[in-house]
Amino acid sequence: MKNKFKLNPKIKGSGIIECIPQTSKCPMNCKDCFFQSGRSYLEPLNKNLPHIPSKEKAKNKIVRFNDGNDSNNERMLVEKTAEQFKDCFFNTAIPNKLREFFRPVVLTVNPGDMTDDNFFKLKEIPNNLMFVRVRVNSWNINSVVIPVINYYTNKNVVVVLTFMAYYTRELIKNFNDYIWHKRTTNDYWCLNSEKQEEIENIFKENPYVYSCGYKYTYKCKFCGNCLREYFNTKERINNE
Repeated sequence: MKNKFKLNPKIKGSGIIECIPQTSKCPMNCKDCFFQSGRSYLEPLNKNLPHIPSKEKAKNKIVRFNDGNDSNNERMLVEKTAEQFKDCFFNTAIPNKLREFFRPVVLTVNPGDMTDDNFFKLKEIPNNLMFVRVRVNSWNINSVVIPVINYYTNKNVVVVLTFMAYYTRELIKNFNDYIWHKRTTNDYWCLNSEKQEEIENIFKENPYVYSCGYKYTYKCKFCGNCLREYFNTKERINNE
């Protein structure tokens, strides 16, 4: 008997519902990944994957592929699963054939070992690109975050700052910038509000830059970035 669908507590009340069709591990293997480190809301993974909402549960919601794993991993399976949903978008950290996704797509530009010193530079911007997501910590601002914002916002692409949280203290280079507290269901080392505000203020005049979350909250219902950019992207696709 299949286990009951477990809604991601981070997205409750947001108008979004998650979907993870794969049972395989994510190929990105990012350090401290909450999903594959035993701290996921779907533990034990071997019993709760695949994680696919029914059409009834997804009704009047936008389905997000993948809050765990990657939509360019087992892509045929992901896209076949997505066909049943009226509204959905894909998350990936692999910049392969983005234009060929038949719905909007979000690209994480500095995944894994690229986080602190490099990022993907798309030469051509596909019209189904919702936004790019940049992983932010207090020591990659000059090396990655500012270059990402300069590169993509000059191409009229929205950039969403995703402030990293760390479970493993040894991964943190500027420890004084971090505090230990609860994000959604787990405790992590998180950037303190003063440092986060300092970083956000660098880009406060840029209308293409947003932060994941709102007023130092982490639940999607307070944010709305994905909802706004999903419908902006659909409108852009329809107009073109």
